[in-house]
Amino acid sequence: MRTLVIGNKNYSSWSLRPWLLMRQFGLAFEEVRLPLDTPEFHRRIGDYSPTARVPVLRDGDEVIWDSLAICETVNERWLGDRGWPQDGRARAAARCAVAEMHSGFAALRTQLPMNCRRSPAAPHWDASAERDIARVQAIWADLRSRFGAGGAFLCGDFGIVDAMYAPVCVRFRAYGVPVDANAAAFIDSIYSLPAMREWLLAAAAELESLPPTDGIAGIAA
Repeated sequence: MRTLVIGNKNYSSWSLRPWLLMRQFGLAFEEVRLPLDTPEFHRRIGDYSPTARVPVLRDGDEVIWDSLAICETVNERWLGDRGWPQDGRARAAARCAVAEMHSGFAALRTQLPMNCRRSPAAPHWDASAERDIARVQAIWADLRSRFGAGGAFLCGDFGIVDAMYAPVCVRFRAYGVPVDANAAAFIDSIYSLPAMREWLLAAAAELESLPPTDGIAGIAA
């Protein structure tokens, strides 16, 4: 049985990524939610993750503990390679965009941490975060213009690249980030996914509240 261990749905951006991919593609899995930065989390996370972070996928006795590694494993084992575009150029571009998301955008992460329940207020981010915001929109525009004509997502059909940028969509909406028409359309597409709506409803129902930081113990790539 597959088990996906995640943090709070309201806050855990990295947990959202593989969860959304798996749920949207209809994969059955057991969900274990460990509230971040709590005694329960610190007591139980060692039973699941060698890094003491989430997300982590357990497939039988095997442990996959990185969000992108989880998405790649899911794609190889259970999606028949549908997680990536079939066109070689589109696949290469999507992989580049995912790698940049996985390792970059530190200012965006720090200054606009994911909070699904947040209502937009006055902008407070600095020039470094603004550069990240502009770069994200440039990536989206490039992928959509070159590879997105066949569908509503970055390379046409929903896949890993879209799941990896889904938390950015939440950030942009939650903080009222001004976006161009292409970005707005992509955000609408992410929010229209049944799996995304399910995640957001669950996030809204959570009772935990954490400080506004993306550096909370337990959040991992």
